[in-house]
Amino acid sequence: MSVPSPSHSRGAAASGPRLPWWALVLPALAFVALLMAAGPSGAHAAGGDALAHVVRGMQLALLG
Repeated sequence: MSVPSPSHSRGAAASGPRLPWWALVLPALAFVALLMAAGPSGAHAAGGDALAHVVRGMQLALLG
């Protein structure tokens, strides 16, 4: 007699490896911190008025 095998697979093994929450959050926070450290003048030199506007908006949203 053979042993019946389970008809469903385990969640993580079936969908592949999953990243922990901090593997996504920490790089995003580091990126935001670098943008804030550069300031609007650094963003303007790097890519123009649109990027400077985005960085300034992020600073206002995060710092108040």
